[in-house]
Amino acid sequence: MKIDYVKINDVTGEIAINIVESDYADKVKKQLKEIGKKRPEPGFRAGHVPASILEKKYGQAVKYDVINDLVGESLFEYIKENELNVLGNPIPDKENVINEDTKEFNLKFKVGLAPELNFTADKNLHVPYYNIQVTDEMVDRQDEALRRRFGKQEPGDEVDASALVKGVITELNEDGSVKEDGVVVENGIVAPQYFKSEEQRNLFIGKKVGDKLTFNPAATCEANPTELSSMLNLPKEEAEAHQGDFSFEIKEIIVLKPAELGEEYYKDVFGDDVKDEAQYRDAVKKMIESSLKGDQNFRFTIDAQNAIENAIGQVQLPDDILKEFLISRNEQLNADNIDNEYPEIRKQLVWDIEKSGVMKQLDVKVNEEDMLATARLVAQNQFAQYGMSNVPEDTLNHYAAEILKDEKANNQIANQTADMKFFAALQEAVTLDNKDVTVDEFNALFKSEAAEANA
Repeated sequence: MKIDYVKINDVTGEIAINIVESDYADKVKKQLKEIGKKRPEPGFRAGHVPASILEKKYGQAVKYDVINDLVGESLFEYIKENELNVLGNPIPDKENVINEDTKEFNLKFKVGLAPELNFTADKNLHVPYYNIQVTDEMVDRQDEALRRRFGKQEPGDEVDASALVKGVITELNEDGSVKEDGVVVENGIVAPQYFKSEEQRNLFIGKKVGDKLTFNPAATCEANPTELSSMLNLPKEEAEAHQGDFSFEIKEIIVLKPAELGEEYYKDVFGDDVKDEAQYRDAVKKMIESSLKGDQNFRFTIDAQNAIENAIGQVQLPDDILKEFLISRNEQLNADNIDNEYPEIRKQLVWDIEKSGVMKQLDVKVNEEDMLATARLVAQNQFAQYGMSNVPEDTLNHYAAEILKDEKANNQIANQTADMKFFAALQEAVTLDNKDVTVDEFNALFKSEAAEANA
């Protein structure tokens, strides 16, 4: 077998493969022999079928399969050995034919090549980095949220925005009278702050123990069967039939009393390092700054990509080959729509090539320890959604390992980890132009881009 490669241009090449009978004859005979061992033919038992009959009946199909497999293996071995950075798969020439009468075959394949980018990510590349300034107002809001989180529920005199209200829920007729044989929940409980309807919520605000009001349970939750069944203490299939008004006689009001500032509270929130209000507010400020770091880093990924793309400029790709490859691999793409769909695909592909080149330059690699650390973060965030913030280390490690066992999750974690390491390395490599901005100014960066995209 002879393989030749010709580079047509910077992003396109052609691989020619010459195959003669000696390259495939023995493999064809071996496969025919295996077929003869398993398949009987009229007048012959399995294992006793003459080679001539096997050749006549199966020879052409086996020959085609053997040559096809041989070509595929040879192509990818050649690409690997010669370190050709091929995009997609080789595209066979339309004149490639494997027929019965021919013993020698000359097959050609077009290959699309990734462009060589003359770019280095170093201190000459400037990328803006936006630091969101934490204001006293932001500290005040976070302080209020923390004091509520560490506060205590206790009986209250009046329903406020966060109160739990307990009482008797009674179904009414359209005229407001008590419905005979209607639903009655003796120990009903509602949380107006979670109502979907502001009008229904306001019916409770300011009410006191002993007050009676009329409300519509279905309206509080947009008739969600699960929420309605919970409120009325009915099976979901029955709760849906009760869409009318109910009375609510308030028996008890539970309000949340925010925690009081003091050493005990400071210790509960931040440990022994915080002793007074000044230290507490400073710690709250640092907490907010830490929480904003993720948003700031996300913004950096956008600006870094823009900076790299602008520095590299126009990138040449083997577009025709890639379109043909995409059509062959995606049922939703065809000759009629590929030109409309390709620009977005091309944009992402170009960035993947650019990012891959910079990652190689910065020697960014992902190992199992990195992926486990990312999986731990994912597990930690999942626990946090359920209010569990102090999960033991061994539990986090266990859940992280379980996450990585799932193939789809494993691939997502690998990509996420690679991006995290890439942009972290990029921050160290380039020059960061730090800019202090307010929250509104920071959010405006995204709004302006969205407006430009929709223009």
